[in-house]
Amino acid sequence: MARVWIIWWLFSAPGLVAASETVQIEVVGLFKNAAVLNINGEQQLLKIGQRSLEGVLLLSADSRGASIAVDGETLQLDLSSYISAEFTDHVPTTVAIRRANNQYHTTGSINGVPVSFLIDTGATILAMNSRHAVALGLDMSRAKPMQATTASGAVDSRQVMIKRVDVGDIQVNNVLAAVLPGDYPAEILLGMSFLRNVKMSENAGLMLLKSR
Repeated sequence: MARVWIIWWLFSAPGLVAASETVQIEVVGLFKNAAVLNINGEQQLLKIGQRSLEGVLLLSADSRGASIAVDGETLQLDLSSYISAEFTDHVPTTVAIRRANNQYHTTGSINGVPVSFLIDTGATILAMNSRHAVALGLDMSRAKPMQATTASGAVDSRQVMIKRVDVGDIQVNNVLAAVLPGDYPAEILLGMSFLRNVKMSENAGLMLLKSR
């Protein structure tokens, strides 16, 4: 059995060693766009873009191997590859967003480039138009074809993986996004490929996003 051993040592602040949790990960099944991972002794089926409760994100998968993200690091694994990884504990960060015109708008960044977001819990993944993608300098050469459902019906689009998305002090790595042709959506939609990685609450026109 092929085994890969990797340990992450991370710091929560200068001069302070962060508390950590060791997570055991083994690839036990590979499929097109999905993988079965044994995480701490429990088998979990993850589809591309899904993240386990332990924080393991599946980036890609086929019969030959899988790519996962663990605590900000990307790894290529094959069947029976085994990892012992240290996840860093962190102090949760909260971002407060006030409702305006029955919508929640906020600012943030994509790969370090400042952007405006419209929070859309009905969007399966983060979505933007082709002009946004050009302005952000996204590499579309590896984008995968997909269909996005809009109010006008299905639209041929492209799916990309964004390395980093920030809202306030909340950072999420490896976020799936849809790039739609033309000018729709006018504002970048912060969909569930980002939002499923945070805790959300809403009360009296105030939305709170809290890092996990």
